[in-house]
Amino acid sequence: MRMIKMMKKITGMIAALGIAGWVGVALGQSAAQSTAPTTAQAPAPAQQPSSWPPLPSSQQPQRPRIPEPMPPGPDPNSQYRLGPDSMPQEGVPKGEIRGPYELPSNAYPGTSHTYWVYVPAQYDPAVPVALMVYQDGKSFKNEDGDFRAQNVMDNLIYRHEIPVMIGVFINPGRTPEQAVANPQDWGDRTTNRPTEYNTLDDKYARVITEELMPVLNKEYNISKDPEMRGIGGSSSGAIAAFTVAWQRPNEFRKVLSNVGSFVNLRGGNAYPDIVLANDRKPIRVFLCDGRNDHRGTGRTGVYHEEDDWFFQNVRLMKALTQKGYDVNYTWGMNLHGGKFGGAILPDMMRWLWRDGPVSTDPTDMVERGFRQAIAKKN
Repeated sequence: MRMIKMMKKITGMIAALGIAGWVGVALGQSAAQSTAPTTAQAPAPAQQPSSWPPLPSSQQPQRPRIPEPMPPGPDPNSQYRLGPDSMPQEGVPKGEIRGPYELPSNAYPGTSHTYWVYVPAQYDPAVPVALMVYQDGKSFKNEDGDFRAQNVMDNLIYRHEIPVMIGVFINPGRTPEQAVANPQDWGDRTTNRPTEYNTLDDKYARVITEELMPVLNKEYNISKDPEMRGIGGSSSGAIAAFTVAWQRPNEFRKVLSNVGSFVNLRGGNAYPDIVLANDRKPIRVFLCDGRNDHRGTGRTGVYHEEDDWFFQNVRLMKALTQKGYDVNYTWGMNLHGGKFGGAILPDMMRWLWRDGPVSTDPTDMVERGFRQAIAKKN
């Protein structure tokens, strides 16, 4: 009888935590601000009830996350700040952002993708250039956001630290009735983002390679070499980027992943096993995540390994390493979001693009000088 009473008490405590979590999210509290008890220990894995999951992940309804236990001390994001490479710098030629444009989709009928194109000041239409495609484009180009990728490209291109490249900022697809995703609402509940980004089929790869690329190739001289094409994103946008390169390695071979959602939203936690079961593909990957990313209790209050962002990112890193991939990674203290990834975006870009063309001729003053803007032709 004593054991039964104890189990009932524990069940009541879990239920209370779930209710508090829903209220906390409804009030707009972040994980660091939540009323969940703080502890230095990760939640212990619990035996899954027979009803887990009640529906396949792809059919589970969107719902607020339950605040997860956090370690004592400062906000885990408090140590991350943007550096000078992410800010406009005096004397550095500034690229132009063109758009927005609309890209109708055949892969997802009835939807279209809003996108913008970054054209560096050094772009010469006579010379093939590299390409970098960012998912959740509105957020990656936000001038007051965590990433400010256009500033990073301005500064690194100027100093020969990455090749001259076109950048594309593409939003998830939406129907005409749906609003354009924005830095405050990335579109998980208002656009086609969950379907496009979290599903492991090749439909989103078709959007990039069969719908976007032909339009870009008409306007810009983009290199046909897949080694000169990169793709990246954050959270679900990161797994989407990985899927594009995985499905189309002859089109894209560089992947930038920040807090990638390699979890069981729509089966993404299968990627480590998929990587191990297949021949190595010619892709290069940089993974960035944080020890205080979503840690697997946010759906139910009970720990599920397949929903632990940090655990699954480490799993993927180990699988890629075991198969001999060109993989780099770094683990911070950060929460889910762009604070850490934005702070190190310049370093991630340098590493991904480290093998760009270079001249070792000591008399080559073009190579030894900063890249200047190309004079525009009338």
